[in-house]
Amino acid sequence: MSLSEFYKTNKDFKTRIVLHIRDSKQTVVGAAASALYLIKKKEVVAILGPGNSMQAPFIINLGNQSQVPIISFSATSPILDSLRSPYFIRAAHDDSAQVQSISAILKSFRWREAVPIYVDNEFGEGILPYLVDAFQENNVRIKYRCAISLHSSNDQIENELLKLMTMPTRVFIVHMLPDLGSRLFAIAKKIGMMEKGYVWIVTNGIADLMSLMGESTVEAMQGVLGVKTYFSRSKELAYLQYRWGKRSGGEELNHFGCWAYDAATALAMSVEKISDVNMSFNKTKKTMSRDDNETDLDDLATSLSGPKLLKALSTVSFKGVSGRFQLKQGKLEATTFEIINIEERGERTVGFWKSDGGLVKRLNASQSSSGLRPIIWPGDTIGVPKGWDHPISPKKLRIAVPKKDGFNQFVKVTKDANTNVPATSGFCVEVFDTVINQMPYDVPFDYVPFETPDGKSDGNYDEMVYRVFLGEYDGAVGDITILANRSAYVDFALPYSESGIVFVVPVKDEREKGEWVFLKPLTKELWLLTAFSFVYIGMMVWVFEYHADEDFKTHKMSDKISNVFYFSFSTLFFAHRKPSESFFTRALVVVWCFVLLILTQSYTATLTSMLTVQELRPTVRHMDDLKKSGVNVGYQSGSFTFERLKLMGYEESRLKAYDSPQEMRELFLNKSSDGGIDAAFDEVPYVKLFMAKYCSEYSIIEPTFKADGFGFAFPLGSPLVPDISRRILNITEGETMKLMENKWFYGDRHCLDSTTTDTPIQLDHHSFRALFMMVFVVSVILLLLMWGSKRYKERRVEEIELVAQDEVNEEGNVVDGDEADDNDHHVVDVDTALLRRKKLTSTSIPTRRATPLLRLKSA
Repeated sequence: MSLSEFYKTNKDFKTRIVLHIRDSKQTVVGAAASALYLIKKKEVVAILGPGNSMQAPFIINLGNQSQVPIISFSATSPILDSLRSPYFIRAAHDDSAQVQSISAILKSFRWREAVPIYVDNEFGEGILPYLVDAFQENNVRIKYRCAISLHSSNDQIENELLKLMTMPTRVFIVHMLPDLGSRLFAIAKKIGMMEKGYVWIVTNGIADLMSLMGESTVEAMQGVLGVKTYFSRSKELAYLQYRWGKRSGGEELNHFGCWAYDAATALAMSVEKISDVNMSFNKTKKTMSRDDNETDLDDLATSLSGPKLLKALSTVSFKGVSGRFQLKQGKLEATTFEIINIEERGERTVGFWKSDGGLVKRLNASQSSSGLRPIIWPGDTIGVPKGWDHPISPKKLRIAVPKKDGFNQFVKVTKDANTNVPATSGFCVEVFDTVINQMPYDVPFDYVPFETPDGKSDGNYDEMVYRVFLGEYDGAVGDITILANRSAYVDFALPYSESGIVFVVPVKDEREKGEWVFLKPLTKELWLLTAFSFVYIGMMVWVFEYHADEDFKTHKMSDKISNVFYFSFSTLFFAHRKPSESFFTRALVVVWCFVLLILTQSYTATLTSMLTVQELRPTVRHMDDLKKSGVNVGYQSGSFTFERLKLMGYEESRLKAYDSPQEMRELFLNKSSDGGIDAAFDEVPYVKLFMAKYCSEYSIIEPTFKADGFGFAFPLGSPLVPDISRRILNITEGETMKLMENKWFYGDRHCLDSTTTDTPIQLDHHSFRALFMMVFVVSVILLLLMWGSKRYKERRVEEIELVAQDEVNEEGNVVDGDEADDNDHHVVDVDTALLRRKKLTSTSIPTRRATPLLRLKSA
């Protein structure tokens, strides 16, 4: 059809292509024999074929040796590119072009695991490396590859699918042709793998050839997604489909037919370009006469037109029925794929994948239409499957639990004396049971003790975790610390215990005792400051009273000193009964009593604490002190803390192992001198259990080392981990975890909260600096006010004396004659002046200043 219509349109072409058709019988040998016959006997300038990827490798090598271009429109396996033959032209898309669209679908629905199911030949295997690379870009794992042979029986296919049902992954990528695909989906529906929760995605090997699938197969494939080769709709394509349907009796034209039509057109155009080139073969003498020992491959001639024709094919470009025909690196380039959803009525387009835009609901649309239209999934549901589920298998999960000799509150394995059936208990086991009971689906499992046949531990925790990695166990439950080296082999759920590693050391009672304990509440500096303050207050009282109390001046010096300092110290007990004569003394005493009230109350409280409260102080205050002293340090047997201690610089000979809190206690009692320990290095949960019994005798010292706590271990990529982590969060955020801790650890939180102090509590001078400063400032201010008041009164007295003296002098100058009669009057005036003066000066006027006035009155 292609050649006849092409030459009918291009009647002026000088060349005409004549087809020599050979049937390969759909076998590799038949294809090889046909190609060899066409090259040797018919001396063809090019071969259109082969029919599939399995037949291609040998034919491509023939073409490369004879320089005859091999133009294939149906060999799509990308593995053929590894032959690196320049004479192989792929007039089609190779299968690797669609892996990005499949990866985009998985990314869109956040599926992290997928299983490829492919036919076990060159066609099926060719896509796998590209599929793996594309999935890795989006962090999608391929944990299993299911290869099915073309010659597999239905029972063999069913066994393979049943094996997939025992795995958690529920996303399957099917890459095969319709004949095998029909059998696969029929069996999948039969065994229940086309129900809710499953995801099936088929490549264009099936999606492009849905017309070849029977109605029963299409019914079985309902809910399947498909990646289909997309050809833009054009008049040429519609017209070709019409003509083909009319000619073939209604058969649908698939994408291989479109590529074949364009390939023949491209070949005709290329041959016309080299019409002046010799189209014959370069035959050797051996070709003319052949010995009986030689084969047809020994004397294979080469085409003289091959290199020119290859160059012409590489540069030809035109608009074909499948779109723009232009080879890039010897093949057509795909830029768009159609995403279909198979329903009861057939296939339905739900979107497209574009190389420059990703998934879109419709072509030539804005970014707001990214993604896919609603999809009907297997089981006739519209809810997006989560992509994994618990394996449907009678086999239960094998959960390893450690066999421990001590700290059985965490994990304890016992065996029934009659049945020898192991039973597990403990805090870690109860947490796991609680988590599993809250899972949204059933997770059947059995605890398997990690022990030898004789009932002993089969190794440390690192070895148990590695056995999970090897697949001997489906998980591990126990007091397993989350460590970086362990996370390289397994995935941990979120931690469910407190984190950290600490040192535990004995404590000693340092409650204050002795005859001088009453001095302990205050520091030496504060005692000296208080004593100085008493002396200072006494001096200030002396100054104020000396100027205010006349009787005070008449006392002996010894009496003055005793009275003043007795007054100062009596304020300590508020026993100062004698009232002060000075206002300034009273003001100062008020402030001083306020300071003493605070000081005495603080002293009393601190002394009471020292005499009654027990102070437990660690025998060692820091990790560095342990290294310097060279004492023995304990660690739990089989724990990673042993290696951590060695990394911190502790000598191995100084490290002592224990298996239980009781052994840990015995080592502490013996001390390093008797082969025991003076410190233990362990994780916080174990320390909490130990402190629950001996919290009054031991203490935790600095620093606390980082650790992530206990976690449940599962194989890498296990889909159980996210769900279990969410349930752990629910437990730890509520009251459930507290109840379990109190049940197994005997209320250890109370003990751990009673911390110890490294230094005794004492009151220092810094705490009372502001009070003493206030006393000093107030005293200075009162002193300045007193001197100012005194100075003011002295100036007033001097002024009054001057006025009185002037009046007396003026009266003394009067003549005796007439004034003698008025003598009594003058005396009265002087007495009046004296009275006014006395009012002004009060009783504080010195006696010597009043004497002249008295003499004047008596005269």
